[in-house]
Amino acid sequence: MLDKKSKQKIINKFKVHETDTGSSQVQIAILTEEIKQLSNHLKQHKNDHSSRRGLLKKVSERRRLLKYLQKEDASGFDKLAKELKLKIAKKMIEVETERQRLEDEIIAKQELKAEAAEAAEEERVEENHKNKEDEE
Repeated sequence: MLDKKSKQKIINKFKVHETDTGSSQVQIAILTEEIKQLSNHLKQHKNDHSSRRGLLKKVSERRRLLKYLQKEDASGFDKLAKELKLKIAKKMIEVETERQRLEDEIIAKQELKAEAAEAAEEERVEENHKNKEDEE
């Protein structure tokens, strides 16, 4: 756990506005510092399973907050990730980029299918029109 002084220092460094104490950026920064402390503790005490469980909970909470921040405020996410030097943020950016690429690819395929179907429909209408003219 962080003491009040170090927590206040983190809040002052990462706050978004003057009275901010609980924005996503502040929560992520606090969790990051707690994760660092727990990691160091676990290096010395390898069999402390309850602390390991707490560490995993903090990591997953930070990941959820990072996803939220990435979705809501991409520039704030990038700035925070650089300041805190988060490796997970790089992975999240890569995953999001890949997801966006696949989504764009799917949309492009759907558009091509729609265009092909439209062209086939026009061709069929023209053929029907020619058949009617031939019959007359």
